[in-house]
Amino acid sequence: MGSLLDPHSPGAQAIAALFTNFLILAAVIFSIVAALVAYGLVRYRVRPGVGEPAQRFGSRRAETTWTTLALLIVIALFAVTLKTMAFVDAPLEPNRAPDLTIVGHQWWWEARYPNGAVTANEIHVPAGQRWLARIESADVIHDFWAPQLARKMDAVPGRSGYIWLEADHAGTYSGACSEFCGMQHAWMHFQVIAEAQTEFSAWLQHQAEPPPQPTGLAAQGARLFEQHKCFDCHTVSVNDAKPRIGPPLTHVASRKLLGGDLPTNAENLRRWIVSPQSIKPGNRMPDSHLTSADIEALTAYMETLR
Repeated sequence: MGSLLDPHSPGAQAIAALFTNFLILAAVIFSIVAALVAYGLVRYRVRPGVGEPAQRFGSRRAETTWTTLALLIVIALFAVTLKTMAFVDAPLEPNRAPDLTIVGHQWWWEARYPNGAVTANEIHVPAGQRWLARIESADVIHDFWAPQLARKMDAVPGRSGYIWLEADHAGTYSGACSEFCGMQHAWMHFQVIAEAQTEFSAWLQHQAEPPPQPTGLAAQGARLFEQHKCFDCHTVSVNDAKPRIGPPLTHVASRKLLGGDLPTNAENLRRWIVSPQSIKPGNRMPDSHLTSADIEALTAYMETLR
């Protein structure tokens, strides 16, 4: 996953700068304290023939000085933290519709766009634009975090949170759920893909279009998809807004599996159909018991969903 110390958005840069300044200040204070301890160990060490050093039982001036200094440091840290929070945080109740809605599921991320496009574990945004993203959960508490782009945001069932999602230039940025949410929490990855405006617009338009009509072996796979009630958990139509427990498959062959950890090809699609538990143990799709011919037909159908 990308590093917080390699920010690629104004918000992430503000967070990284705040963290760096805190770290530098902590290092300075540690160095001063360590130096004073070392000085005391050397200056007041036991020496032959030298008695016990004179004891001092408090100094109002010294105690007032270091207490005041510590208070001023805390006030300064509080002030710069508030300033950073005001810059980074999106409004709790924004007065405009979000540009994107992100929903956490066990164990994948759903991204919904206003034009009806829906994708899983791949979040496309236009580079250089500040987007308002609404964060939700479909089941348990998750935490959306793309360290190089935005602050963390809890996805809480029944509530909505908002963040600014922005990338200062085109690229692919990794993210993950940072709140333990069950067996496959560690593999709840996603990618934020920032693109030039023309590329993003073309992608968004394509995602809102229905997949091509299958023919031949793929058409047979489409019939099997319906016969085996795969529609109960997945959707392949951009016009189907009914909530599903599994990720949308509308354009599954055009994105990577497992949030970018597994390339999408015939072999991996076949593995997922036959034995999803061997790839992602604990996920809610059971291993199938299909004939080789049925598996080949379903794989051919999946490959047409681009």
